[in-house]
Amino acid sequence: MFLRKTKERREPVPVTMTGVRMGERVLQVGTDDPSVAAAIAARIGLSGTAAIAVADEAAEVRARTAAEESGGLVDIQVGPLDHLPFPDAAYDLVVVHGMSGTLGGGDKGSEATRLIECGRVLRTGGRIVALTAGPRQGFAALFKSSPPADTGPDAAAALSAAGFKPVRVVGELDGFRFTEGLKT
Repeated sequence: MFLRKTKERREPVPVTMTGVRMGERVLQVGTDDPSVAAAIAARIGLSGTAAIAVADEAAEVRARTAAEESGGLVDIQVGPLDHLPFPDAAYDLVVVHGMSGTLGGGDKGSEATRLIECGRVLRTGGRIVALTAGPRQGFAALFKSSPPADTGPDAAAALSAAGFKPVRVVGELDGFRFTEGLKT
């Protein structure tokens, strides 16, 4: 029957849309949904490097629990997000979760400082992906409530202002908006 569910597990939409590959070096900044961060980290496998930077101990506990459940090896660092404790050009991909919560706190100067810091740890030619709330679409929108409108910073404008080029909104899918930029 066409309404029957398949038994195969599909990976979460953010894992697919960020384009993370096995063996990459990936840093995630903040965690709105620790299970999404853990799924991205698990996709990297043993040949890559997965790290998560969070601002407080409560977020660290949530991220560590989700990582243990997913089976991924993750280096979780707690500290201010405008001074990341990682070397220059150490990562191929930086995923910023929920810019309104992670980077939107404070003034425009602190947002720009945090994005510039993300650029510091990203290698030349590396990608940054901002994962923010977006509208639900299609059939799911009829039955699930949409997330509130993203009242945080405009991710594309913020990434452009921090020096990432080109910047584009990759898509909006399943309640997420994906904005990508390159470090040139």
